[in-house]
Amino acid sequence: MSQDQNTPLTFMAVHAHPDDEVFGTGGTFARYSEQGVRTVLVTATMGEEGEIVDPALDEQAKEAMFPRLAEVRQQELKKSVEALHIQESRLLGYRDSGMAGRESNQHPDSFHQANFAEAVKRLVALIREFKPQVLVTYDAFGSYGHPDHIQANRITNAAFDAAGEPRCYPELNLPAWQPSRLYYTAMPRSFFVQAVKAAQESGEPGPWNNPEMNTDIMGTPDEQISVRIDVRKYIDNKIQALTAHKTQIAPDNFVFTTPVEQRDQFLGYEHFVLARSAINSHAGELEQDLFTERA
Repeated sequence: MSQDQNTPLTFMAVHAHPDDEVFGTGGTFARYSEQGVRTVLVTATMGEEGEIVDPALDEQAKEAMFPRLAEVRQQELKKSVEALHIQESRLLGYRDSGMAGRESNQHPDSFHQANFAEAVKRLVALIREFKPQVLVTYDAFGSYGHPDHIQANRITNAAFDAAGEPRCYPELNLPAWQPSRLYYTAMPRSFFVQAVKAAQESGEPGPWNNPEMNTDIMGTPDEQISVRIDVRKYIDNKIQALTAHKTQIAPDNFVFTTPVEQRDQFLGYEHFVLARSAINSHAGELEQDLFTERA
């Protein structure tokens, strides 16, 4: 971290689409904001390729909405940001690439097709502006293989280095800033094992009854996780934020219909893997704070 004792503690998460900010970081945003940490959300695209699931809209209304879906989802994102008490929200300005293999992956304005150096430059500018000690994004697989999530990983890793190197992007006219740590969001593999077992025992039909489902490769191995943050106090904030994304998350989504005990276990803890450190590497027991060993 650049040594500037007057710089406020700042948490920045780089996400691909509106609603991604809730899963994995929503409670962390709300918790740190309450603790006086400056919170910054960077969203790469506006989710133009996503499906519209709002049951209040018929097919004709959905068709009419698609041309302005980016605008609609930007307003939903604004409500989510308010629910999570995120202080600063910025857009990288790219188009949603759609799921892997879709024709939309080739759209010239998509995040997937972005000029890499330019995309890194846009994020470096935000890092130098807000000076986060902690950066968060997805792992190399983008959590589930979405092209925009993978691109977010690539760009954030490059920006982690470039932001602290004065020779990179001097045209920004912003002083270099080196974040202390870069984390990846994660879901422990043990959670998936327990969740699938509970779902199977419930007798409810679902993908968990597929004999080919292999929980051995789901989620992140528990031993790789370095931080677990207790955000049970902020579950209501996360529910409000999820509700704000009504074109993407329907009222019958599992986060609303799952029994409260299971829902609270899923939403009440957020996990992170330490990916990069300008201080030192993680070893030993799970930490409970992304700012551990801060100056």
